[in-house]
Amino acid sequence: MKRILAALAVTLALTLSCTAQPSKKADAKKAAAVAQRAAAPKSGDLLDINSATVDQLKALPGIGDAYSAKIIKGRPYKAKNELVQKDILPPGVYDKIRDLIIARQK
Repeated sequence: MKRILAALAVTLALTLSCTAQPSKKADAKKAAAVAQRAAAPKSGDLLDINSATVDQLKALPGIGDAYSAKIIKGRPYKAKNELVQKDILPPGVYDKIRDLIIARQK
């Protein structure tokens, strides 16, 4: 009987410890969202997609060599949402950067 009670106590303790802690994946998502909001640029800090360098574009989340090359090749842009309209970027990638960019007119 003591062994059964001890086994139940251990099982209960393990179950409670697993459910009491939030998942690391959920914590990472929350931390990333908070960091992104905190790092949101001011209007003067927006990256102009009509004049940005390859390295500046690659610094944006989700933008690598291929997307930065496509952005540069598709210039000039009248509006930043043309990145999706012209099939330069998929909507998911655009959603990550739309608050970080601007399409200034010369």
